[in-house]
Amino acid sequence: MKPRLDRLPILLLEPHNRCNCRCVMCDIWKLTDAQEISAGELQRHMSDIEELGVEWVVFTGGEPLMHSDLFRLSAMLRGRGIRTTLLSTGLLLERYAAAITDGMDEAIVSLDGPAAVHDAVRRVPGAFEMLKAGVRALHGIAPDFPVSARCTVQAANAAHLRATAQAARDIGLRSISFLAADLTSNAFNRPEGWSASRRAGVAPALAELECEMEALVVEYPEDGFIRESPEKLGRIVAHFRADFGLQPQSAPRCNAPWVSAVLESSGDVRPCFFHPPIGNTSGTSLAAVLNGPQAIAFREALDVQTDPICRRCVCSLYLAQPGAEVALQE
Repeated sequence: MKPRLDRLPILLLEPHNRCNCRCVMCDIWKLTDAQEISAGELQRHMSDIEELGVEWVVFTGGEPLMHSDLFRLSAMLRGRGIRTTLLSTGLLLERYAAAITDGMDEAIVSLDGPAAVHDAVRRVPGAFEMLKAGVRALHGIAPDFPVSARCTVQAANAAHLRATAQAARDIGLRSISFLAADLTSNAFNRPEGWSASRRAGVAPALAELECEMEALVVEYPEDGFIRESPEKLGRIVAHFRADFGLQPQSAPRCNAPWVSAVLESSGDVRPCFFHPPIGNTSGTSLAAVLNGPQAIAFREALDVQTDPICRRCVCSLYLAQPGAEVALQE
């Protein structure tokens, strides 16, 4: 793969750095200083976004709906034919339902289990009911507006994966995707990583996870409601087995650093969520960072199959060819 980026199909944009949940598997909620990307800052990058052929912008976070002018950002992008996706905790969906259905192409919400489990993981009383009410509000305005779910598999919900999928169906979501909790990187506001005790508190009991995943696969729906294949669901178990030292680490098939980038509210640019920044856009352009000496050196040196961060990665983004449809996690 070429070290220089001539095309960037996917841009993950963190418009706001803070979050309105206190999830057990994430430390973003500990941030106290709010930062956000202004419309003016995004406008400064628009020529690069167009020249790089960005087709899809994913608003990630933190919680994007905490941004003071999020839908202006989306309008700027959609006005240039760029698809926009909202990743959300779901707590503010009802409040912004009309703006979301009018100003976004789709939403993906975090769902951590049936009601009691979800609320315990989010550490927000009534979080499930707020999410449910938000989805109902979206579909009350636009019945066909696509809303799907992501579930981060960890200790609190490993025994409830089937119930989580059923909860997603019950509240009217289009699909659900499962991925393993990240225990080892410095992403999600964990610059020093996690202690062994913190990792142990989030890692699922293997026997419990294996039993539930096996049952989920046996009952695997044929309608595509679960985004991962049974084989890829098995990779979640393998990831945790490797983390416990029971089998070798194995990197997923991934070309994220060559087809996507993460632009954070601080201006930092990352090749993916988990690798360190390759530059900052303060005083320079997005394209200058993406094709600067640090970024090119990173891509030249990166071997996904042997890199220690990649070998522990919970995600997978692979774009087979220009114009191919991709998912955030498959």
